[in-house]
Amino acid sequence: MLPFSLALRLVSLVLALCAGLVLPQDARSAGQAERLSAEEKKEAVDRLVEALSKSYVFPDVADRMGEAVRARQQKGEYDKLDDPQTFAEALTDHLQAVSHDKHMRVRCEGGAPAAGAPRRHFPESEEEFRRVNFGFEKVQLLPGNVGYVDLRMFAPADLAGPTAAAAMDFLANTDALVIDLRENGGGQPDMVQLFCSYLFGPEPVHLNDLYFRPMNETHQFWTLPWLPGKRYVGKDVYVLTSHSTFSGAEECTYNLQTQKRAQIVGETTGGGANPGGRVELSKHLSAFVPSGRAINPVTGTNWEGTGVEPEVRVPAKLALATAQTLALKKLADGCAEGARRAALTDALAQAERDLAALKAEPAEAQAAAAPRAK
Repeated sequence: MLPFSLALRLVSLVLALCAGLVLPQDARSAGQAERLSAEEKKEAVDRLVEALSKSYVFPDVADRMGEAVRARQQKGEYDKLDDPQTFAEALTDHLQAVSHDKHMRVRCEGGAPAAGAPRRHFPESEEEFRRVNFGFEKVQLLPGNVGYVDLRMFAPADLAGPTAAAAMDFLANTDALVIDLRENGGGQPDMVQLFCSYLFGPEPVHLNDLYFRPMNETHQFWTLPWLPGKRYVGKDVYVLTSHSTFSGAEECTYNLQTQKRAQIVGETTGGGANPGGRVELSKHLSAFVPSGRAINPVTGTNWEGTGVEPEVRVPAKLALATAQTLALKKLADGCAEGARRAALTDALAQAERDLAALKAEPAEAQAAAAPRAK
């Protein structure tokens, strides 16, 4: 049997080659201020249409997107769009108008993300991942012995595995767990698999499949039978979501929801379920072309275009206090009279006061404090 770290590294490498879920952020280039020539715009459109035809997960939609862009090109709609960022945003708008696929984007190399794209920087090196603690923003003990983990990305499992194990070991003795994915824009499927595995027993559970059109292959993802940290089983789990929860973070949420392993609290998620990879279009332009789709083994479908619907719908700002209240009330109701019940009752009363105070804030203040894509 391969060592755990080596096995995870191999899985990560295979997925990086096959899926390319995350579009890398290139350094800002000196050529960003340059204008696009007519020849470069034609080259970009030609390569884009070719990539869609060869790789986009739904061939019929690929054809419609290509036809729509070609029609606009022939009408001269792109003739005066010589700014790379403006041209990228126009193409993105036109592609998404047909596909309604939020992963389908064109971007200016070295520039800002195209309109509608999550404004997050996903690290590209082990050192960058280390500086953001592999996405583990906060792990703490909340009143009433409720655990809390704020996870901002799903870094490659071979890199993030030790940090995940340390986090789960810290949380192992809590009585309920809150997983905060409100500011998580996704990442690598092997890390989603690893993280979800901690919430199930050693018997493998089928979490998700990813089908890729170019290879006509389906990759299955099951919970792992061995983990380096302590499993979190037999206790309630709550997942916090926002409209910014996207891609791999949505998969994690959907996996736990369909397996009835967690209660989802917050807002409907962003609605991006189609993985893919980066395609170079020209000197200044690239595209993220979704070449795959998620297939949940329970529902037979995914969250593309719809997002994951929470069981408890509240504004993102209220999600943590709401989940705390739910967790503490259930713990208190199941606890016999005594010091522990008294402590839970006190913690619940404080959580309810905190929630009431948040609800009393003006809607504008709640919206301003809600998580957003960065």
